[in-house]
Amino acid sequence: MTKKERYTRETATEAILLSKRDKGLTFDDIAEVVGRHPVWVASAIMGQAAMNAEETHALIEFLELDPSIAEALQEFPMKGSLDESIPVDPLLYRFHEILQVYGTTMKAVIHEKFGDGIMSAIDFTMDIDKKEDPAGDRVVVTLNGKFLPYKKW
Repeated sequence: MTKKERYTRETATEAILLSKRDKGLTFDDIAEVVGRHPVWVASAIMGQAAMNAEETHALIEFLELDPSIAEALQEFPMKGSLDESIPVDPLLYRFHEILQVYGTTMKAVIHEKFGDGIMSAIDFTMDIDKKEDPAGDRVVVTLNGKFLPYKKW
């Protein structure tokens, strides 16, 4: 892409992921340089969060990318990158399946413990860890969101 052309979120993501792959880096490596949590950094790279100027500068310098990528990374994102159909990627489908099977259970337990409300996806963090297990390594996903009760008026 020439410097006269503007990067979109999609083309910026592609350039970042190619550089990440070519340099043999992880999201942890990039997050350390950017100064944010690895899951948040991955989310920003995938176009679901906006970086500030300092964060984009650190990322672009570290990955040796075209500085014009910064503009795309600082745009407010359109949240929710999946279309309305059921995901076909096996990993994404499993999360869909988890909500189909356990969603009402999660809702019932949250309401029992907190009352009528929701878990924030704005005041929210997520951790993804690996737990070694002799029967097969485990994926540990921790969703941590503020409880927001529904208002009565």
